[in-house]
Amino acid sequence: GLRFGNLSDCPNGSRWVMDTFQECAQDSRDIASVILGLLSILCFAAASFPQFYQACKTGIMDRALSIYFLLGWLGGDLLNLIGSFLADQLPLQVYTAVYYVLADLVMLSLYCYYRVKNRAGRFTAPINAAFLFLSVAMVSTLSLLGPGTTAQGPGTFRGRALLSAQVDDPASKPFTRSEIIGFTVGSVSSVLYLCSRVPQIFTNYKRKSTTGISYSLFALVMLGNSLYGLSVLLKNPEPGQGEGDYVLHHLPWLVGSLGVLSLDVVISFQFLVYRKGRACAHEERDALLGEQGDS
Repeated sequence: GLRFGNLSDCPNGSRWVMDTFQECAQDSRDIASVILGLLSILCFAAASFPQFYQACKTGIMDRALSIYFLLGWLGGDLLNLIGSFLADQLPLQVYTAVYYVLADLVMLSLYCYYRVKNRAGRFTAPINAAFLFLSVAMVSTLSLLGPGTTAQGPGTFRGRALLSAQVDDPASKPFTRSEIIGFTVGSVSSVLYLCSRVPQIFTNYKRKSTTGISYSLFALVMLGNSLYGLSVLLKNPEPGQGEGDYVLHHLPWLVGSLGVLSLDVVISFQFLVYRKGRACAHEERDALLGEQGDS
């Protein structure tokens, strides 16, 4: 590994990128890749908040979102977290993966909360107490995971690749053992991300409505996937690695991000088609009854 801030093996490298991310950025293309990658992480991190607000506003999250969509998303993020450990990723990627899993658990908890609340309106007080307890437990889990999530010190340099393995000697052989593990985990994670969109597309088509769903959720995810794909493609290959070999090493995550992007375009089209549609009559009735019961 390199000593902290040592650019001897990274000629003309950016000092602030090396000091902050222990990553070699030798030209404007590499720096642009780092910046786009950080922007994509911010988009993914902020994507859940509009849906949280929309869920509290409409109270029909259990009918608007498909449970298989949420479970598929959670499964993909869990594999993302597992892969970040297996592939020995930077602390930033590990902490981000932990945040994704916790955000998915919060969204899944909101789904279960409104699922039970809309079916048992007279028992809202115990449900509220249980949801508050679950939220506190998740925050406590985050505080416990924070200090010891990664044991890798800041002085080790790795080439940037979200969920792709470290390449000790790119010219020696195409794939190392850790790369094969990371490649497999990334492939399964990408499949789960892709499969998670299909139930949501079907749910929107069945309801003929997107009421209860925040479009900002999908818009931010689309922006994040676009920025992430660009950041991977802009990054210069490792020394001794060709462009084709570099793309092959990142293929699962490129397919996952661009494939999910295409399916999110379909969901965006559904928002456009159903923008004048109204929620089903029983959804409106149950939402109104829930508001009257709370009052």
